[in-house]
Amino acid sequence: MPPSALPYRPHNHDACVARALADARTICQQHNARLTPTRERVLELIWQSHKPLGAYDVLAVLAEDGHNAAPPTVYRALDFLQQHGLVHRISSLNAFIGCTHAGESHNGMFLICRSCGNVLELTAPGVASAVTRAAAEESFRPDDVTIEVAGHCPRCASEPGHDG
Repeated sequence: MPPSALPYRPHNHDACVARALADARTICQQHNARLTPTRERVLELIWQSHKPLGAYDVLAVLAEDGHNAAPPTVYRALDFLQQHGLVHRISSLNAFIGCTHAGESHNGMFLICRSCGNVLELTAPGVASAVTRAAAEESFRPDDVTIEVAGHCPRCASEPGHDG
């Protein structure tokens, strides 16, 4: 994601959502996977902001939309989106965020603002390589690496009264 599109800087968020949905359609088509209307709507809801959404947050909006969705429907949709690399689960928040590198093999690294709740997917190949090397030194082969860094984004850190 270019610096101008960071969640705490002004950008055309509608373009983020449109790109994510277009990428999802392409990726699902390439994998012969069915992007149902419910799955697409769940992805769209996840991308509505840079704040992660929990499954029950998604369920509440689907209910407002008039969908008669039950929790298992939402969990299945989120599992599908995760399997196809379209969303990431932020374990510490038990919530989901749209993947800014959909379709690319990469490790999940996230900067999580404790004040505003925004999450930025970080691209840092050197960090991923360092983790892989350190694991190899211990004869350990990681299947998946996810790094979550909690702190304060530039906007929140600069607010008066913040001692960050």
